[in-house]
Amino acid sequence: MSANMWTPDRLQEPSGRAIHLEQRRAQLHPIVDDLRRLAREMEAELKEVGEIEGDLPYQDRIRAWHAVKPLFKAADDIEKAIADLVSFNKRYTRSYEELPVKRAEKRAQKALAKGQEPPAIESAPASSETAPAPAEEEEKGPFNAVFQSLRKGA
Repeated sequence: MSANMWTPDRLQEPSGRAIHLEQRRAQLHPIVDDLRRLAREMEAELKEVGEIEGDLPYQDRIRAWHAVKPLFKAADDIEKAIADLVSFNKRYTRSYEELPVKRAEKRAQKALAKGQEPPAIESAPASSETAPAPAEEEEKGPFNAVFQSLRKGA
């Protein structure tokens, strides 16, 4: 294997991905420019050929555009390849570098929240002041929780 060959382990580092992206841009941009130049020149040449016997009005221009359309599409596809490389870099960063950090932060927040929660129901002291009697709850109706939350919000 060549030392200049890109391998997955070299792309796992942010600096490696940045270098790879810049190298590919440097390789592909001249190809895109050349294809677009060639397509424009070819289209101009074909338009100069003019009409062929039996053509409808402007059919020569349509034929020229139709003939060089694949060259323009090739240039567009190469530009899309560059955009896909940028997209890969962003997705890799988001999925493999930022995600573990976010998950660790969430775990820490959950652990902190669990530590601040009141004790479980079994260990809470039974007091008539803190817990309403079942008869009081039935008096207020089955939708008491809904109406209580609406009153709080108003």
